[in-house]
Amino acid sequence: MTRDNNLINEYFDTEGAIFMGGKRNPKNCTVGIFGVPFDGTTSFRPGARFGPSAIREVSNAIETYCPQLKRDLEEIQFVDLGSAKIPYGAPEAVVKTVKKCTLELIDLNLKPLMLGGEHSITSGAISALSRKHPDLILIQLDAHADLRNEWLGSKYSHACAMRRCLDELPSKSLFQVSIRSGTREEFKEIYAANRYIPHTSGKPACEFMNVLKEYLGKPMYITIDLDWFDPSIVPGTGTPEPGGFTWKDFAAIVDVLKHHNLIGADIVELAPQLDPTGISSVLAAKVTRSLLMLLS
Repeated sequence: MTRDNNLINEYFDTEGAIFMGGKRNPKNCTVGIFGVPFDGTTSFRPGARFGPSAIREVSNAIETYCPQLKRDLEEIQFVDLGSAKIPYGAPEAVVKTVKKCTLELIDLNLKPLMLGGEHSITSGAISALSRKHPDLILIQLDAHADLRNEWLGSKYSHACAMRRCLDELPSKSLFQVSIRSGTREEFKEIYAANRYIPHTSGKPACEFMNVLKEYLGKPMYITIDLDWFDPSIVPGTGTPEPGGFTWKDFAAIVDVLKHHNLIGADIVELAPQLDPTGISSVLAAKVTRSLLMLLS
């Protein structure tokens, strides 16, 4: 048995669907997908633990070709490793498992693309990638600031996701794109630290482009909480927030990111059972397709 097979058997559960076109063997691949089916700190509507499987199951409903990026998944070598074997109980152990899984992907020269699950998992990936890339820049698409130090008695709540990421991020470079919900203290911090990047819905992402200009070539990680989208577009998420964005707005962000050095990404907070139409899952699968192309 090869080391690659040992890795998959030790860290990942490969039962269930696979993202369209993905392989199970990481040999010759450049991007590695893995799911984290965890929603143990959800503070409103649970169900994000079903997100990774839902994204995979609907992925065959979309085309492999992306006319925006002019790329085809059939040309990309990527592996779907399945879902991380996470422990039951406290979120701290889950975050540690995510870190171990991400470190293993890095050792295999794979760029991680993580499917959540809730947002608390992101800090594990950031901790692992920061070891190799201390100048890592974190970009957050999200309705919520997620900068609380603790919430409901836990420092690893999904409401503390960016605070825990900052703890692990040597560069302290976090950019939060059009956050629209948070406490007074969180917004004071965002503005004081110059982290906030506005985006006008339906327009090109000019502010985003201008901020990132000075970071050309720097390693970047993007975390996408699906509640960044308006709940009229993505109702299948645990903490919906009116006033969000459309697919056209996400495409504007992609138009900027395609010029930058993306080394990792995640998509979190899809709760598919909250959207009986399945449209939220299809949109999440299409986001996954775009990120696969940007990472490769």
